Amino acid sequence: MDIEIRYFAAARAAAGVSIQRVEPASLTQILAAITADNAQLAHVIEQCSFLVDSVAVNDMNMPIHAGSFIDVLPRFAGG
Repeated sequence: MDIEIRYFAAARAAAGVSIQRVEPASLTQILAAITADNAQLAHVIEQCSFLVDSVAVNDMNMPIHAGSFIDVLPRFAGG
């Protein structure tokens, strides 16, 4: 079972998809993998916050387990 990444707003535009599936790893490793060939997404990701299973991420090295989902949330205007 994979991890589901859900992109929102500018992250969705940069990724070119709204949902992507990846193998389990640490959040840092996952982000490196999804941005390796996408400079635009890498730029947006630098400005994002992340939720794993609806909980805000404080440790970027935390392992993400199969069946989890990651929400990629860019900064939103006005909030």
